[in-house]
Amino acid sequence: MKRFAYRFGSVVAACSIVGTVGVGAVPPAAAASKQPTLRILVTNDDGVGAAGIDAVVNALRKLDRVNVTVVAPATNQSGTSDKTTPGPVATTETPTVSGYPAIAVEGFPADAVNFALDGGIPKQPQVVVSGVNAGANLGPVVNVSGTVGAARTAARRGVPAVAVSQGSSEGVPPDYTTGAREAVTWVKDHRKALTKRNPAKPKDIANINVPTCPTGKLRGLVEVPSAVAGDISQTPNCASKVKKPPDDVIAFVNGYATLSEVPLA
Repeated sequence: MKRFAYRFGSVVAACSIVGTVGVGAVPPAAAASKQPTLRILVTNDDGVGAAGIDAVVNALRKLDRVNVTVVAPATNQSGTSDKTTPGPVATTETPTVSGYPAIAVEGFPADAVNFALDGGIPKQPQVVVSGVNAGANLGPVVNVSGTVGAARTAARRGVPAVAVSQGSSEGVPPDYTTGAREAVTWVKDHRKALTKRNPAKPKDIANINVPTCPTGKLRGLVEVPSAVAGDISQTPNCASKVKKPPDDVIAFVNGYATLSEVPLA
């Protein structure tokens, strides 16, 4: 069943339809073992020591044949959009909170991406995952988000990127596990396009926002446009019966995870 699609130039990637393995078909395990290794760069704007980036790193590492590299700001740089630091930036080797090796950059999220793409890591990534951010980055605040800014920086340089943010609710900590799961699903759904020999240049980035539900369960994921206005501070109502929300803010506050295409400008 198609979950959602995302465009890389003229390439459309969607999740596969899995059927019964018949005579002459390649068993799923054998097919998975032959797929090329996917190089993933993970960054964020909350800082290398944040819980959200650690959650998505550990989730991505469970995928078959992936190489996960972490380069992120040394400290919290929320709200810095795609700002960059003139000249070189200082870096240190610092693990994530669970001990995964990482490079901490003394600068903005965009600096972390540029450092990696300018040779700071051994091989160029095929995709950048930015997040999981603490707090939603929906339509009205997209342009100030460092999480989105890092993803935009990567895409402008030709590397497909996804920004992932986890909303919070009063008295309930962000459910990073759910946000990380949505990030993994997106990567899996687009893996074939990401590992093409000559992939099309990205025309936008994917922006995923996941509510933390104080009551009820996440209602699923919907692909919707970014809102130009709206109150993103509302507590999500995951028991809502609203269907076919028109934009990411309305979808989010009614209990849906949202996927929106954000332009590079």
